[in-house]
Amino acid sequence: MAPPKEHIATRSEQQSPSDLWGTAPYAAVVVDRAGTVIDLNPAAASLLDGAARGIALSEAAPSWLTDAHRETADPTGRTAGDDPAPAPPRPAYRGRIGARSFEAHPAPDPDGDVVWWLVDDTGRQLVEEELATERERTAFLAEASNVLLASLNTDRCMQVTAQLASQHLAEAAVVIVPAAGRRLPMAYAVGGGTAERGTVTADPAEVPGLSEALQGFPPVPSRWIDPAALPGWLIPEDFSGTVGSAAVTPLPGHGVPAGVLVLLRGTGATEFNESEEVFARLFAARAGAALSAARLYAEQSDITRTLMRDLLPPRLNRVNGVEFAGGYQPSAARDRVGGDFYDVHPGSTPDDASLAVLGDVCGKGLDAAVLTGKIRNTLQALTPMAGDHEQMLRLLNGALLNSHHTRFATLVLASVRREESRVRLRLTSAGHPAPLVIRNDGRVEEIETRGTLVGALPHIEARTVETYLRPGETCLLYTDGVTEARGGPLGDELFGEERLKRAMGECGGMPGTAVVEHVQMLASQWLHDGRHDDMALVAITAPPTTHLSAVDGHTRGRYTA
Repeated sequence: MAPPKEHIATRSEQQSPSDLWGTAPYAAVVVDRAGTVIDLNPAAASLLDGAARGIALSEAAPSWLTDAHRETADPTGRTAGDDPAPAPPRPAYRGRIGARSFEAHPAPDPDGDVVWWLVDDTGRQLVEEELATERERTAFLAEASNVLLASLNTDRCMQVTAQLASQHLAEAAVVIVPAAGRRLPMAYAVGGGTAERGTVTADPAEVPGLSEALQGFPPVPSRWIDPAALPGWLIPEDFSGTVGSAAVTPLPGHGVPAGVLVLLRGTGATEFNESEEVFARLFAARAGAALSAARLYAEQSDITRTLMRDLLPPRLNRVNGVEFAGGYQPSAARDRVGGDFYDVHPGSTPDDASLAVLGDVCGKGLDAAVLTGKIRNTLQALTPMAGDHEQMLRLLNGALLNSHHTRFATLVLASVRREESRVRLRLTSAGHPAPLVIRNDGRVEEIETRGTLVGALPHIEARTVETYLRPGETCLLYTDGVTEARGGPLGDELFGEERLKRAMGECGGMPGTAVVEHVQMLASQWLHDGRHDDMALVAITAPPTTHLSAVDGHTRGRYTA
C-alpha cells in the first residue's frame, strides 16, 4: 500500500532536490517499495516524461525500469519488523529510454525505498556494438581467406565468393569475370545457398560502374546506382522481390583485374552504408587475390600441359619392320619429365634406317627437362645425317656449348635397318653405358662402343660398332638410373650391371616389351620405394619368323625363330 500523501509531502520538504542533489550529473529518482515516486532531480524529470512526486513509476518509466524496481525493492519477501539482513550488491539494469540507452543503478535503503541512478551509456553501447561488429567481420574475413585459398580452381573460387558474399554481405551476390567478346562468365548465389555458374551475352555498360570495375577502376558509390534500372540478366532467378539497393565492387587481382562483385538487397532491407561498402571492398580484395591466383595456376597448368606433350617420352611400336619398346620412370613421383629421354626417328622410306636415341642429361627436375627438350629437337633436325653418328654428335656438342646451359649429357645412338630376316644395328655411345644384346641361347653380350659425353668439352670422340640381331633377339639401351638404383636387403647396394645382365638372361626369346617390363619390375623391387635417379630403357627387337609345320587345317603351326 502507498504511504499517505502527508508523509510524502513531509519527506519532500525535508529532502528538496534543489538543496541535496539537484546538481547531480545523472538523473536520479527515489521510489518507495510500492513503486511510487517520492523524489526526483531535474535531470530525471526531464528524462522521464510525466514523472513527478506521488505518481506511480510505471506511469512515467519504461517497463524494464519498473520490473527492475519491483525486483530490487523486496526480492526476499521480507515483512516489516524483520531484522534487516545484509543485502548483496545490486546489479545494474540496462534498457532504452526513448532513443538512448541507459544503465539503472539501484541504491536501496532499509525502509524499502530505492534511489535509481540513470546513467546514459548510449556512447559506450555504440562502441561495444561497433567492436562486436568488427570482431565478427574480422573472423569472417579470416574464414573467407581460408576457404577461398583452399582451391586453385577458377570456377570454384567464383562460386565460393558469390556464396560467402550472399551469406554475409547482401541477400544476393553475382561474381563476373573478364572475358573476350560479349559473353560474361558469372556465378550467382542467393542467401548463402549453393552458387550457380553460367555465361550471359550482355553489355557491361548497362550497369553503372560495371565496365569500369572490370577494368580495375575504383567502385562507384551504391547511391549512384538506380536499382530499377538494373538489367534482368544481373538478377538471380532465385532472388525474390524487387532490388532495393545494389553495390558494384571490383575484385583486384595480381596486376590485372580479377573480376567484379555485385551485391543486391531487396526493398525491405537497409541500403548499403559507407561502412558496409568499405567492408565489401576488404572482402573483395581477398576474393580477387584468390581468383587471380586460381587463374594464374590454370594458365600455368595449360602451358605445362602443352610443354609436357613435347617433353614426355613417346609411345614406341613397330617401325619399318622392327619392334621398339620403351619404358620411363622419373626420379620423383610428382615429376612427369626429367633428364632421361628416348626417341625413335623413322627413315624417310621403309628401306632407310631408323634412328633410335636414348640419353641422360645431368641433373633432375625442370632445368634438366628443358635441356632434354633442346637436345631432342636438335637431334631431330640432324636426322638427315643419321648415317654419320660422329658428325651428329659433334654438331650437337657445338649447339650445347653455345647455349646458356651448363649441363652435359650422355647419349647412345642406334641406326636400325631390317635386312631380310635380320636387323642390322650401328651403335654409338657418347659417354653412355654400353648397350646389351640378349641372344636366343640366353647369352648377354655387351656392345663395345665408347665415346665422350656431349656439352662439356670442345671436342668429342666416339666409336661406332656394328652388330646384327637374329629373329627374336633384343638390344637393350638403358640409362645409369637402372644400374645405379640403390636398394637391396640393406638398402645401400647398387643394382649393378651384373644383376642387369642376369635379369636380361632370363628374357631370352621374349618380346621387347616384356624385356623392358621385366627389368623395370626387378629394379623397382630392388629399390623398395627408395629414392632413385630417372630410369629409361629402349628395347630393339628383331621380329621372330613363323613357319607352319602342318597345313591340314587341324594341326597348329609350330613357331620357330
